[in-house]
Amino acid sequence: MSEAAVSQTSDSTGGGHAGPANHGSNGSHGSRAALAVGAIGIVFGDIGTSPLYAFRETFVGPHPLALDRLHVMGVVSLIFWAMTIIVSLQYVAILMRADNKGQGGTLALVALISGRIGRTGYGWVAVMLGVFATALFYGDSMITPAVSVLSAVEGLTVVNPALGELVIPIALVLLIVLFMLQRRGTAKIGKMFAPIMITYFLVLAVLGTIQILEHPGVLAALNPWYAVQFFMADRVLAFLALGSVVLAVTGSEALYTDMGHFGRGPLRLSWFGFVMPCLLLNYFGQAAMIISLDPVAAADAIQSPFFVMAPEAYRLPLVFLATAATFIASQAVISGAFSVTHQAIQLGFVPRLSMLHTSETEHGQIYMPFVNWVLMIAVILLVLTFQNSSNLASAYGIAVTGAMVIDTCLMAVLFVAVWRWKLWFAIPIAAVFFLVDGAFFGANVPKIPDGGWFPLLVGFIAFTLLTTWARGRKLMRDRMTEVALPIEIFAKSAKNSATRVPGTAIFMASSTAGVPSALLHNIKHNKVLHERVVILTVKIADEPYVDPENRGEIVALEDGFYRVVLRYGFMEETDVPKALEELDCGGMFDMMKTSFFLSRQTLLPSKNPGMPIWREKIFSWMLRNAATAMDFFRLPTNRVVELGSQVEI
Repeated sequence: MSEAAVSQTSDSTGGGHAGPANHGSNGSHGSRAALAVGAIGIVFGDIGTSPLYAFRETFVGPHPLALDRLHVMGVVSLIFWAMTIIVSLQYVAILMRADNKGQGGTLALVALISGRIGRTGYGWVAVMLGVFATALFYGDSMITPAVSVLSAVEGLTVVNPALGELVIPIALVLLIVLFMLQRRGTAKIGKMFAPIMITYFLVLAVLGTIQILEHPGVLAALNPWYAVQFFMADRVLAFLALGSVVLAVTGSEALYTDMGHFGRGPLRLSWFGFVMPCLLLNYFGQAAMIISLDPVAAADAIQSPFFVMAPEAYRLPLVFLATAATFIASQAVISGAFSVTHQAIQLGFVPRLSMLHTSETEHGQIYMPFVNWVLMIAVILLVLTFQNSSNLASAYGIAVTGAMVIDTCLMAVLFVAVWRWKLWFAIPIAAVFFLVDGAFFGANVPKIPDGGWFPLLVGFIAFTLLTTWARGRKLMRDRMTEVALPIEIFAKSAKNSATRVPGTAIFMASSTAGVPSALLHNIKHNKVLHERVVILTVKIADEPYVDPENRGEIVALEDGFYRVVLRYGFMEETDVPKALEELDCGGMFDMMKTSFFLSRQTLLPSKNPGMPIWREKIFSWMLRNAATAMDFFRLPTNRVVELGSQVEI
């Protein structure tokens, strides 16, 4: 990541998880098996709820298919190979090797890559790709709760068609309750996630196995020849069917993103040893059931094959179980939105946002009110606008496949720039994934008019905001650096022109060079200097965690002036008072004798603006509405003084 992107002070926030941990091995966090079980409850909710709608959508979606053996076998074969190539190979086998000090996810991958090529002409391309993937994630995080919960509640219509009118009200109540619970945190209810999800996956496997035992011939679809036959017989519809088949692999990146929480070993164990088999058994079971039915019965069953597989007496309990699973999947996506936003703030792409810690022991349990309420409003509007999960599924795939293509681009760079693979080896492997992910993305393009426009719109808006903030902050720092007075000159001139008072004054600065504007304004208006004047800069590294031993650095200047640099990873919280107390400075940073001085910038129109006026206005609005640096740095509220300054960009 460029220095402009990662060297922040007022654009950082706390959060993330408690610290670096290599969870891939046994240790204080429990055995590999225990971690694998915990991962089932948190990581696999999104991909685990896909059987509710993925198989169905390939036949009743925007481009319906005939319910004959050729198409059913072709579709389930495509699902199997999509899951194998995209999830098992691309994400679990390959990308999980690309950890940034144990952390995964697109932003962690970008930080890892830009650490090698950040100073080259291609570094900004990797950064922009990562930012756009992050922007697409917000569209995905809005659609996932809506489509998942709706698809589960729609199971009521299988139990009793007369209950159809209650689907939307029940779904809305569940979703509103879900977002209302976020403020309380998920530590307590999170303990129930694993047992519920394990039960849910076992039910998937049992339902599928029953159908497969009655019609074992469906297992022949493991042979990719059935997918090839599908394409040979109906090329256009087969290609368009990929737009619905990809719904079976939504949530793939969650495995990579949550690698830092559980470790690659436990995640691979739970995926290959439990989750993937359960999912495949269910998909093949749905296919076996449809093949076995007469055309009329198959046409009815395909409207909700997941629930029709269950005996009538068990359908209502299955609706409750599926609803609980989608509730958990939605919870994971919302928590992911908080985590991704926190990383984006740390890396300088999002302004400070108010954030609450919902657990006294787990730093990763965070709540961001602004993100939560924006997601809730968007989800409610989606449910009311699209009305059912089938319509929402049309909007789902474009964001997922777009992020997959971006991950493939970054993976290709990873092969060459970080892992130093030979081109003759890297290019063919990358080409295979480009072909597969590109085909899925292309198949989703025709769905844009039917709802695919929504995640793209959200993505472009988010991308504009993210890049505008990063660009604006860079321009502000550049302008402030241009007029900054060297600290050595300032110290000599201020020595005899200001009264010294007892105590320590800490002036926050975005740069390690020059004098912060708050210090200049303080001496100009108050004409006093504290006994000790500290210029403090917080730097965010392009790695998730920084060794606590390398957290702080203090340099003594002349006449009672000091420069302090604190370093944090983009997954860590910036607790400035705690870090200062841990520095060995002979009691210099006694919080009862220390005052913090912050600068608040006001933008002025510039004759030569650094970016278009409309973007300047957006940046100005974001700057005005950013959360206070006092909360973000965890500064003591009664020890903070804020001084304003004006800046032209």
